[in-house]
Amino acid sequence: MAADIPALLGDLSAETDVVERLLEVLDDAGWDLPTPAAGWAIRDQVGHLAYFDETATLAATDPDRFRAEAAVLMALGDDFAGQVAEDCRNLSPEELFQWFRRARQAFLTAFRSVAPGTRLPWYGPDMSPASSITARLMETWAHGQDIADTLGACPEPTRRLRHIARLGVGTLAFSFKLHGRPVPAAQVRVSLTAPDRDTWSWGPPDAADTVRGPALDFCLVVTQRRHVADTALHLTGPVATEWMTIAQAFAGPPGPGRPPGRFPGARHA
Repeated sequence: MAADIPALLGDLSAETDVVERLLEVLDDAGWDLPTPAAGWAIRDQVGHLAYFDETATLAATDPDRFRAEAAVLMALGDDFAGQVAEDCRNLSPEELFQWFRRARQAFLTAFRSVAPGTRLPWYGPDMSPASSITARLMETWAHGQDIADTLGACPEPTRRLRHIARLGVGTLAFSFKLHGRPVPAAQVRVSLTAPDRDTWSWGPPDAADTVRGPALDFCLVVTQRRHVADTALHLTGPVATEWMTIAQAFAGPPGPGRPPGRFPGARHA
């Protein structure tokens, strides 16, 4: 089934609104509050989103220039995202906020006219427009979660989590390869309870390895915003158990994740 690009863009726009509402209440000092991502303040989360929105738009509008600039950035080493954060720290909160808004709007506008079958370069494998939009949605939700955790806010989970859950399921092999581990032959059944109590499932129903529980918790784990021990996910089998300790739905080097016990009260029924 072909991806519904307008619907995807609508969901990304809605997720953007959630982040903007979190930011709108901050005074200047609030932008410097440390987030659960070690060494990153709220300002760094926003600068990260704005920068990679711009590069994603560039990948769609001028792929050759994107490839050249991406090569320079990636030559900085595995912590190139940290270098981007450092380079943005001279901006004021207002400048950062307006940059994020401009970059996001430019992305939304550009992707309305990208042909669905186009292959877009990125910092890993090339992507389809639908995958690029989904990746921006995942990043927006994940970095928004860091901001929400910093502020003690609890945005209402929505069915938009399905995009992130699907991405998490689809990056199982990627996660193992990223850590230099053989991709397991065994398949995993993932069965998640959606925010509206619907059930989202992937994988063979009779698989010995299973991941079951709240969709929110699964998304928090595959974006490395929670350690699996701090969630209500139920794991069966060695492959599912190992996967949930290394799951990574985003491109780049292996992320450090969150240590167990960082959010001990975050388990969801």
